[in-house]
Amino acid sequence: MNTGDTAFMLIATAMVMLMTPGLALFYGGLVRSKNVLSTTMQSFFCLGLISIIWVLYGYSLAFGPDIGGFIGGLKYLGLKGVGTGIGPYSDTIPDLLFCAFQMMFAIITPALITGAYAERMKFTAFALFTVLWATFVYFPVCHWVWGGGWLGKMGALDFAGGTVIHINSGAAALVTAIVLGKRKGYGREAMHPHNLPMTILGAGILWFGWFGFNAGSALSAGPIAVLALFTTQVATGCAAITWVLAEWAVQGKPTTLGAASGAVAGLVAITPAAGFVGPLSAMVIGLVAGALCYGAVLMKGKFGYDDALDVVGVHGVGGLWGALATGLFASTFWNPDGANGLFFGNPHQFVIQAIGAGAAIGYSLVLTFILLKVVDAVVGLRPSLEDEVQGLDVTDHKEVGYSL
Repeated sequence: MNTGDTAFMLIATAMVMLMTPGLALFYGGLVRSKNVLSTTMQSFFCLGLISIIWVLYGYSLAFGPDIGGFIGGLKYLGLKGVGTGIGPYSDTIPDLLFCAFQMMFAIITPALITGAYAERMKFTAFALFTVLWATFVYFPVCHWVWGGGWLGKMGALDFAGGTVIHINSGAAALVTAIVLGKRKGYGREAMHPHNLPMTILGAGILWFGWFGFNAGSALSAGPIAVLALFTTQVATGCAAITWVLAEWAVQGKPTTLGAASGAVAGLVAITPAAGFVGPLSAMVIGLVAGALCYGAVLMKGKFGYDDALDVVGVHGVGGLWGALATGLFASTFWNPDGANGLFFGNPHQFVIQAIGAGAAIGYSLVLTFILLKVVDAVVGLRPSLEDEVQGLDVTDHKEVGYSL
């Protein structure tokens, strides 16, 4: 066991935990003031809800002994046998620390989806859907890639969660937005963000926490962690610039919301590639991500679905680009334990990346649709029309965000 690696991973784990409250602020500022608390509550509540099921059975399903390449076994139920000694997933940090680090990933992934159905899902439906989605979608896909499942064995590269987290949640967000339908007044009433400084603060916290997210995925305080931190920074900065330039060209003005959204798009896109590509490749990934995700958000109106906070355009499209870009730009010069991508003489890696992304999209689309129908039958998905008009802060929580 290495105390330096352990200290590094303790800090990285805490940084990833902070991302979920950061997401709460990012999302909370984007909705109307009557829904600020209900929106932030959904992210915050995931911190408790997913922690419980992770300990009880989630870690075992994601990282337990492989069953058919699809799911983990029940060896670690209740974290039985998961202690402070060395485990199967790292040679230098305690097994329980790896479990804690991965728990933070499991927490933020369903929280990302909440942006798609912001302002129009009942709290009871959110809670039930979150448990079911984590159980039947996140844990299996996590196992496929990182827990010894079929995608990992195929050689799919996903350094910190482009496929497991962002493609997975982006596909779920698309289905959820379509199944729930549009918010009342969508397209007719103004639904502008009520507090952009809150959103900018949330984006800043996400950017900071993402260094733990990506660099921590190296699982040691070594050169790959350094690479991941550096590529994360440059890709994120590039994406923020190109998003702003794109909207400036289209809308005539650069916006702070565009800078924040572009930064998140860059963070998403570099996530699967962070420990496999060099700085120049990371810059290209970020430059494309900013403009691409902005374009995807614009297309939302043409397709007619109400993805309230642009989860599909930012996380779904950004994650897909990042996964495919890993198959283009990965280089063993930077990470000998990775693989070369198409531009470094290995076109097969791009094919593998495409298969992994396609599998995650298809599985998440189908399972999410089924789970939403189950939740709708059990508790109902949407609040009443009167409750939606009044705002979910009051109707679900009997609170108001502002008393001015």
